[in-house]
Amino acid sequence: MNLYPFIEAEKAEHTGTVATACRLLEVSRSAFYEWAKHICSKREKSSTELGAKIIDIHKKSRHTYGSPRITTELANQGIAVGENRVAKVMRQLSIVGRAKRRWKKTTIADPDVTTTAVDLVKRAFGPGVREINTVWCGDITYVRTWVGWLYLATVIDLSSRRVVGFAMANHMRAELVCDALKMAIEQRQPGPGLIFHSDRGSQYTSKVFRKLMDAYGIVQSLSRPRQCWDNAVAESWFATLKEELIYRQAWPTLEHAKRAIFEYIEVFYNRTRLHSSLGYLTPVAYEEKHSKNLDRKEGQAA
Repeated sequence: MNLYPFIEAEKAEHTGTVATACRLLEVSRSAFYEWAKHICSKREKSSTELGAKIIDIHKKSRHTYGSPRITTELANQGIAVGENRVAKVMRQLSIVGRAKRRWKKTTIADPDVTTTAVDLVKRAFGPGVREINTVWCGDITYVRTWVGWLYLATVIDLSSRRVVGFAMANHMRAELVCDALKMAIEQRQPGPGLIFHSDRGSQYTSKVFRKLMDAYGIVQSLSRPRQCWDNAVAESWFATLKEELIYRQAWPTLEHAKRAIFEYIEVFYNRTRLHSSLGYLTPVAYEEKHSKNLDRKEGQAA
């Protein structure tokens, strides 16, 4: 029987000395210390290997992941480790994730517009609350470049959090949000009755935008006046974009910013970045899982 673990336990609990334990158990002290040295090196080796994995995951996340997402990604790779240990190793390596900042309002309501649209979403934002391709939300933000402002309009599927449409331009006219919606319609081909939710910005209450929605049988939903949290998913997405991409460097030209935003959406956000509200799946992976579940249910019902 290996008696060394008992001696190590006594040492850790400070209930006795190594010399006393070795004498009582008739074990060589030098042999115990050699064993203990070996155990320590194994732990150090494990921590070193874990640190290397954490560094690699953090790098691939574009230096954005904190301990929850890194722990999940380690689990995806078959490495079972607690978040507290991951956080400890990250502190030792001076690795930190990116945290969102508070967002600012971009769109401005048109006081002269009258509309019968109301809030149909009522802050029911949770994935699984609604089916994919039944509720989209949109908003506009801006990016400062050396040659002027770049404006970005997005369309997000409220169920999967996937960015399904977007448009960029050097203006905030209604055609910007129309272009984003057209892209989403072309890519997703939604059926009639889809709800599009936004704030009451003049672009979204414009005649040209409402005409576009009517042409495709889309039902408009508008946040309540002065209630920015009614469109929290769209606003939160912009906060993520800015913290993980925009604020980390200067943007010399509009084209430079456009290329980076396109790549962030299509390569990183939709397909690579783990989303906490989706059970740490990417939006694309969440939709694929949802589709497989539907196929299985239909097969069982047949």
